[in-house]
Amino acid sequence: MANILGINLSELSRLGVMKKIGEFLNGTGQHYLVTPNPEIILNARRDEELFYILNKADLAVADGFGLKLAGFLFGKKIPRLTGADLTLDLLRLAQEKNFRITVLNWRGGLSRAEEIKDVLKKEYPRLETLILDASRSQPLAPKIIDQINDFAPTVLFSTFGSPYQEKKIYHNLTKLPAVRLALGVGGTFDFITGRAKRAPKFLRAAGLEWLWRLIIPAKGHGAKIRRGKRIYRATLVFGGQLFRAKISRFFYRPNVACLLYKKNNGLIKILIVEREDEPGHWQLPQGGTDGESLAKAGAREMREELNTDKFLVKATFKNTYSYLFPPVSQQRSLSLSPNYKYDYKGQRQGLCIAEFTGRDEDIKVNFWDHRNWKWVEEHELVSRIQPARQESAKIFLTKFKSLNL
Repeated sequence: MANILGINLSELSRLGVMKKIGEFLNGTGQHYLVTPNPEIILNARRDEELFYILNKADLAVADGFGLKLAGFLFGKKIPRLTGADLTLDLLRLAQEKNFRITVLNWRGGLSRAEEIKDVLKKEYPRLETLILDASRSQPLAPKIIDQINDFAPTVLFSTFGSPYQEKKIYHNLTKLPAVRLALGVGGTFDFITGRAKRAPKFLRAAGLEWLWRLIIPAKGHGAKIRRGKRIYRATLVFGGQLFRAKISRFFYRPNVACLLYKKNNGLIKILIVEREDEPGHWQLPQGGTDGESLAKAGAREMREELNTDKFLVKATFKNTYSYLFPPVSQQRSLSLSPNYKYDYKGQRQGLCIAEFTGRDEDIKVNFWDHRNWKWVEEHELVSRIQPARQESAKIFLTKFKSLNL
């Protein structure tokens, strides 16, 4: 398993990927596959839900020549398998093994459901298909879920594009019990219908598909500019992030710990959260400062992790505590998320203290960050959190008490 900017990627060959897919399809469980490319990985750095979903996938196949080069930079051999090639392999396999397929097609994309259906009927005459146009920005309608369940496909494709396709699959897969493998394939079916033209094989082999996208005409107002921006991010921005990750392992990540408290009948209670990736690991909410002030970063983290803005920032303290991350091997053995650990050797924490002004029902933790939350009395804080975090908690409490709130 390789890890590029925090996203786990398979090192299986094309043959190995198809063998693993065969195991999924011949089993009884449900699985989903993702095909990250450099742009998707960059987006996942800002979209924590997408980051979580990508790393929870049963198989992540690198789609993008840049990831092959990134693997070389970090001493990993990452085979490239495009979503388009993988889709063709799966369609052939489905016809051979009599697996039914469903395509959830983005209504706003280039190809319509009828077009996809007609082309698949011609190219794969024995393949049973259900092709449905749907909105990518709205929840899947009960009618669509019923149609899919009545058809009972083994394989589900989504053409919604990232991050819509990954999120739709993650949140709806259990509602579709017949599906054994689901995957998002973006505009792959546009190549199959002829609505879009793939780069010639020699350009694909050389990793120059981005050049082809610049050359071919772009349809729609501003499409050329949008395409140029995407290519810029997938090449120069992605390359810059790789370089940054390579050198920043020698530095501490600026971080803010959030001490959110409330007063209740003369008692002060402090909020702690339980990590999603490590059950029983309780801590204060925290996150990277991303160049912001401690007050701004702390407020952002509390809004993002607790989904509430019912608080008032009272004070901040710089450089209160520093610690090293455990070795990568230990992170994996503990099933810890590599969210920020790929970039730095440890964290240097500041402290943001805020008073909660809302009601408990205003707090809703994100499923990709935390599995639970609770209030603990001030004197219980140190004993109720993860032992490795108790030393920092003592320092934070000292700062808190100095305010005489």
